[in-house]
Formats: sequence, structure tokens, C-alpha cells
Amino acid sequence: MSDMPAKEILERVYGESEKSAARFLHLSARFAENFGESEVEFFTSPGRTEMIGNHTDHNGGKIVAASISLDTIGAAAANGTGMIRVRSEGYDMIEIEIAAASSVEKKSGTKALIAGMVEAIGKFGYKIEGFDAYVTTEVIAAAGVSSSASFEMLFCAIVNALFNDNQIPLGDCARIGQYAENNFWMKSSGLMDQMACAAGGAILLDFKDDIKCEKIEASFDALGYNMVIVNTGKGHGDLSDEYSAVPGEMYQVAGVLGVKRLCESSMEEFLEKIPEIEKTLNNDRAIMRALHFYEENRRVEEAAEALAAGDGKAVLSLLTESGNSSWKWLQNCMSKSNERDQKVALTLALTELYLGKIKDGCCRVHGGGFAGVILAVVPKDKTEDYVNYISAFVGEENVYPMQIRQTGAVSLGR
Repeated sequence: MSDMPAKEILERVYGESEKSAARFLHLSARFAENFGESEVEFFTSPGRTEMIGNHTDHNGGKIVAASISLDTIGAAAANGTGMIRVRSEGYDMIEIEIAAASSVEKKSGTKALIAGMVEAIGKFGYKIEGFDAYVTTEVIAAAGVSSSASFEMLFCAIVNALFNDNQIPLGDCARIGQYAENNFWMKSSGLMDQMACAAGGAILLDFKDDIKCEKIEASFDALGYNMVIVNTGKGHGDLSDEYSAVPGEMYQVAGVLGVKRLCESSMEEFLEKIPEIEKTLNNDRAIMRALHFYEENRRVEEAAEALAAGDGKAVLSLLTESGNSSWKWLQNCMSKSNERDQKVALTLALTELYLGKIKDGCCRVHGGGFAGVILAVVPKDKTEDYVNYISAFVGEENVYPMQIRQTGAVSLGR
């Protein structure tokens, strides 16, 4: 059996070494059961939270995102063949011949995702050879904390360490994941999820010209708060049209403004042309969503400064504004296709009642919205009480207190 990651490494990544060591011990044992004894290398890749910048990336906007303390972990070893074999806990083995990856059926789940990354790695000029990997995850699936991007960045970390001397830059790792989602999952994916999982910590992303990523030294722990992700009980599976309409309507507004994306125009130009936009599109929701875009970009810049300065009051205020804008202007807290199912809006309302009583904290829709999860920021001394309160409505298994994690997708060594 391979040596476990060093205690000091686990404590740096996880803040403890007992529970995390047990996870990697289990991982090592399961790798041996599936692939035989081998000298494995251990890897971790976090999920992500989008703190502010809801639905702005596709129109060249800005986002503050961060990796979280829920992660996907893997044990991997080169196998000296042209085959990649991946077993995710609870699922069947996936086998892909590297030379035939491009012929893997599209939209065939994780197998298609792996095949897409294999193709992208080759297209980008990096090396990939056969390896075996056993993977397990704590990242909530289909709930807006990027379980797919977490897996993608774990895969890239494995390939980077085993075959490329860790020379693949973070931006290319993110693009490899995006390529797989766009071309093999046939899912319209930006780069935000992948960058946040890959980089670690809090980051300011600007999508206007290619993609710019700036690290922000930020910690809710230092501000005296915990983040709490609450899964409201409905996944993202049947909401593609709802998601596609958000960028689609923003693009329509941009078109009337004479540009491709909203970032290429300004709030002032937009306000002047609202009568023309209204006449051309006959779509008030599109106008509301464009209003959200411009105001959200302003808030992102202010939130990045407040986080870096440790100004907790300003951070909470801006997150509250952003959440209200997502709910009222962007309108992604309920699905038009099933207006009676309002799990996100209901959970936000219940959380607002609680926060109003303690007169502290904030909450907002998390990620893509329409279904899935909300984010609450709660004082540390009230976190257990809030967890008990909201668990009565959604179930304890759907409530996840967490912190910003400073470590991205990396190897933890042999």
C-alpha cells in the first residue's frame, strides 16, 4: 500500500489530518482492490462557490469565485499502456483507449467528459499516457457547486503530475475542461467553474478579454463567518432552456446596442437605448437581465476590494444586493417551466427570516439558479443554530457548512 499524504500537507489543505487521512486510506485500499498494488499518487480538487457575479461571464463580465472545502480526491498511477481506467466510487469502471478517444459517443456521461479532455490535452500539445485512477467525492452533484469541474480539474492535475512535470498552466487546465464540456457533453460552459476549482482560494475573474484571473487574499473565517451551502432539493437536469435564455437574452440586448457582448457597451449607452431595445425585442425580461449585468459588474469590483480589505460589513451588504438582483432582475430563483416548484425562493425566504432575527449574515441564490442550492453566510457562533433551523425544512444531509479553501487542484504526493 502506498504511503499516505504527509500529516503537515493534510493539515495545510484540510485544517486537520485525522478525518482526511481516513479518506485517503480508504482511497488507497479501493485503488488496490480495483487495479492491484501500485505506487500511487494522491490528488485533490475542490468544488467552487460563486460569491458574486451571477451570470456575467458569458457577456464578458466579472466574477468573484472561490474554491470550497468540499473536494474530489483521487489515487492514480501510470499503467504503461494506452488505456485510461477510472473508477468513481459507486459507479462502474470507465475504460478509454487514448488513441480512440475522439470516437467515444458524445453525451455519454463521464466517459464522454474524459474522452473530451483526452482529445483537448492532445490538441493543446500536452502529453497523456495510460493510467489508472480511483476517485471519490464530497462535492454535491447537480447542485451548483461544480462537481463536474471539480472532477475535470482532478483529471488535469493527474495528467499534469504524471506526464507533464506540472507544466500545464491553470488557464489551459480550465480550457481543457471547458473543451470537454462544450464538445463532448454538448453543454455550453464558460471557464469560471474550472478556474475556481483549479486556482484555489478566492479569485477575481474578468472575462472581457480572454480571461484574467487575480488572486484575492480573502477568508470568511477571518471575518468571523461560515459559508453554508443549502441544497434545496432539486437538481439542474431539466433546465437547459432556462439557463440558455439568460445569456441568449443578454446577447439580444447587446445586438441592439451594436455589439456582441454587453461588456462592449456601457450602462449609460444601455439606458439611453432602452426605448429602442424595448421596441425591437418586445422583451422586458431581457432588459432587466441586462440591468443586472451592469450593476453586478460594479458590485463585483467593490466586493473584491472589500474582501481584500477584510471589510465584512461591506461584503455582506454587496452579497445581499447581488442576491436580490439575481432574484428580482435576473430572475433565476424559480423555473418558469414549473412555477409551483420554488424550492430556491422558499429556502431563501426561510433563511431571510432567520437572519432577520439575528440581525447578521446574508444569503443568495448560488450558481446557475432556477434550482439547486443557496449560499448563506452566517456568524460562526450562530452556524450550528442555523444548520439545525434550516435542516428542519430541507434535511440535515442537504446542509453543508464550509470555508474558502486556499488549495486548488493539486497533487498531494505519493
